[in-house]
Amino acid sequence: MRPENTTAKIEIASPEDNTLKIKLRGHWDIKDGLPSADAVLSRIAPGSVEQVILDGSAVVAWDSSLLSFILKVSQLLEQKNIQTDLSHLPQGVQGLISLAAAVPERKGARRKERRPALLERIGTNAVSAATSAREMVDFIGAASLAFFRLIRGRARFRRSDFAEIIHDCGPGAFSIVSLISILVGLILAFVGAIQLQMFGAEIYVADLVGLGMAREMGAMMSAVIMAGRTGAAFAAELGTMQVNEEIDALTTLGISSMEFLVLPRLLALMLMMPLLCLYANLMGITGGAIVAVTVLDINASAYLLQTREAIPLVHFTVGLIKSVVFGVIVALAGCLRGMQCGRSSSAVGVAATSAVVTAIVFIIVSDAILTVVFNFIGM
Repeated sequence: MRPENTTAKIEIASPEDNTLKIKLRGHWDIKDGLPSADAVLSRIAPGSVEQVILDGSAVVAWDSSLLSFILKVSQLLEQKNIQTDLSHLPQGVQGLISLAAAVPERKGARRKERRPALLERIGTNAVSAATSAREMVDFIGAASLAFFRLIRGRARFRRSDFAEIIHDCGPGAFSIVSLISILVGLILAFVGAIQLQMFGAEIYVADLVGLGMAREMGAMMSAVIMAGRTGAAFAAELGTMQVNEEIDALTTLGISSMEFLVLPRLLALMLMMPLLCLYANLMGITGGAIVAVTVLDINASAYLLQTREAIPLVHFTVGLIKSVVFGVIVALAGCLRGMQCGRSSSAVGVAATSAVVTAIVFIIVSDAILTVVFNFIGM
């Protein structure tokens, strides 16, 4: 603890000849509680003082907090047309205050907070949405051109990078896909069992779980997992390359960033998502079988036989088609946000977050559209 006689204090003498003397004492340290400039001025009766003398001869030690206090007091006194005498302050304090007052504040330097009008906000949001839509369409077009160049054998990217991305998108995701898919299968089986037991039709849990996983949940859950796992990673990788100006370096060398960076990631997810979907279907059906055998006392062979009869090949085809579309969406969303990333570390985090949100939104929208289309054509 600091001795009481060294804490920052202010002594205000009685005014003499319209002059008020304020004596500063002790340690003026920003780490300790300091007197308030407003509290000092509240003790000055209006009209009774024309000049205030700030005496700092008793100040033991000081830092920037003393300067801040003096400048604040001087500013408030000036607003009341009261002169301030700083000649009794330490020489170092006087010198720093002179430097602070040497260059006046530029007009308009302070940023004024202004809430835009309603129509202005609507217009700004509309322009921003239109710009984002245009950039998205441009990116999809550029990715399509790169894909056509690949078909013609003219695209350039490193095969080693492609193999590494495939490993990360495929085998590297098996563990999390296994866990989520088994739990989804368990949940579907439990929900169906509660209703089907009322009619003595527990065996149809196999139909519910099999159809749900094959047509919807296998592809959907795999896509959501990959959006949060791989899509965000794509955005962070490309965003970091933007920050480090590596993409600018590729452009300078005449290498297309769309072919060298985006195309291998797009191909990897297009190839791996169907495999992950099939694997998720297997894990989900396994989760449903666990519930059927342990809770509903259904024979495992009967459960598998019922599943085979309930799921024609067309249902797996529907799920595989959706998984390819979802893979394209996840790859495009991650690469788009990564290429749009700013030049700061915070922008990388924003890009990763935006990639996940964009991918999940478009996954849901595309799933709804594909479901309607498949129902219309009878699949």
